[in-house]
Parts: sequence; structure tokens; C-alpha cells
Amino acid sequence: MILDSLKGIFERDIEKVKQELSLYRNEDNIWKVKKDIKNSGGNLALHLIGNLKHFIGAVLGQSGYERNRDAEFSDKGIPVHDILRQLDEVKTVIHNTFDRLTIEDLEKKFPVNVFGYEMNTLYFLMHLIAHLNYHLGQINYHRRLLDKS
Repeated sequence: MILDSLKGIFERDIEKVKQELSLYRNEDNIWKVKKDIKNSGGNLALHLIGNLKHFIGAVLGQSGYERNRDAEFSDKGIPVHDILRQLDEVKTVIHNTFDRLTIEDLEKKFPVNVFGYEMNTLYFLMHLIAHLNYHLGQINYHRRLLDKS
């Protein structure tokens, strides 16, 4: 039950990221930054893709994905349809990984010490949901502020 719930929340919120990106009136605007807004909507989406493919796909699912975190914030001009496709790939990674996890796996120590202290896998997955939603809100805010033309 908890695994299906977690998977459902990740998939729902990735769809929300896709919806936000699709709502930009001008595709070029997803790459805009201005004043104190240092991260574009496009880069935040790339960051979420890299983050989830790394921690869920590579760490838990042993997918072999190799993360380039710097590129998540430096790449620009990627067409929205490519980002949407990558977000669909993340949903597949989540689906494949969660289908192999057990309740016992959620209670185990997360394989990577991310914050300087040990935590169980369920705790870290809940953190990843919060992280996803934090950046989803930033993308929404970015779109409403900088998608003027």
C-alpha cells in the first residue's frame, strides 16, 4: 500500500511539472532568469530529472544512470518536448524501481549518506517528494513572473 502511494504521488507531481512547462506561452521563456531569480524553469525541471533518476533510478534501482548535476543548472535551450520526454522517462524509472521494492526495503538504511546522517529509505523518499514539490512551486512562480511574451 505505501509503495503504491509513494509511486502515485511521484507520478502525479511529475505530471504537474509537465503541465507547468506546457503552460509557458513562449518556450524560450523557460530559460529566462531575472534579478534574484537565478534558476530558470527549464533548469529546475532538468534538476528534478537528474535528482530522481539518480536517487531513485541509480541508487535504489541500480539503473546505471550517471548524474551530471552541474549540467542540470548550466544547460540551456533544450526544447520543451525533450524535457517532457525526459520527465516521462523519470516516471518509467520510478515505476520500474518501485515495482521491485518491498516494505522491508523502505525500512533499510538508504544506501547513500546524503545529509551527513543515516536515514531509512522511506524517510529519504519522503524528502524527495518534498524536494520535487518545492521545485514544482518554483517553476510555477517562474512561469507566472517571467512568461510575459
